[in-house]
Amino acid sequence: MAEKKRYSDEELEEFRAIINSRLEIAKSDYEETMKVLTNQNTNDIDDTSPTYKALEEGSTAQTKEELVQMAQRQQKFIQGLQAALVRIENKTYGIDRITGELIPKERLRIVPHATLSVASKQANKDH
Repeated sequence: MAEKKRYSDEELEEFRAIINSRLEIAKSDYEETMKVLTNQNTNDIDDTSPTYKALEEGSTAQTKEELVQMAQRQQKFIQGLQAALVRIENKTYGIDRITGELIPKERLRIVPHATLSVASKQANKDH
């Protein structure tokens, strides 16, 4: 029997459902992070407590920096998931971009935006 070169339409639909649910959560998390960054969801006393604000300024700057990094990672994750949906449409989803072989389903269920198998990822790191 010839080795499978791509996932079946049914399998692709299973992955599409996984990706869409992760995308929904990721977008929600991103929006929440952005609300915190732009102070849209705070009931704090920033305006009324200058002493407290001065004491906390260093901590606030660090927190904002962490939030920006979190938002950037989330945005990258969202883009990865959206690119995976395009690969599903093109029926190229789940194909290792180095070897051309199928990425194992177990890996795709955990990392649905993966474009490399674990072996290819390790080999790529060594170069």
